[in-house]
Amino acid sequence: MLIRIEASDLPGRVCGREPGFPGYANIHVGVQRRQRREELLGLTPGDASSAVWELEVTPTRTEPGWDLRGPFVQGGPGGRFVYLSWGTVDDAGAIAMFRRAKLHLDAVPAPVLEDAVAGGVLVAWLGLTDAKGQPLCAAVRPPLVEWSARSG
Repeated sequence: MLIRIEASDLPGRVCGREPGFPGYANIHVGVQRRQRREELLGLTPGDASSAVWELEVTPTRTEPGWDLRGPFVQGGPGGRFVYLSWGTVDDAGAIAMFRRAKLHLDAVPAPVLEDAVAGGVLVAWLGLTDAKGQPLCAAVRPPLVEWSARSG
């Protein structure tokens, strides 16, 4: 099964200094691999018009519903999530992470998850700029993300 993350409204490559925010340049975002903070899938510049990531997951039926596992799924049963990690990229291509958005899989409505398992694709749609114009971070649940199912 796939989780397809479709993102728009990226904040730009530069976010200036503000109270409580030091400011960053050459900002990029990607999906963090489990237990490998420095390994990001689909590193995308912060000024891209959109970003799409596709993650292979294995759904397993459990007592409360479906458990999704895969190399880019974090957390334990009942608390799974995907990290969208923000970082700055230097001239050598090294990334220094400064912020993460935690896309909670337990926030997927049960009927949507059932349909996604049957059809093969779970889609998350979200904007990546927060209310202050900075890279989206912290817990991401509806209404910040819209979940749907597609046939693959």
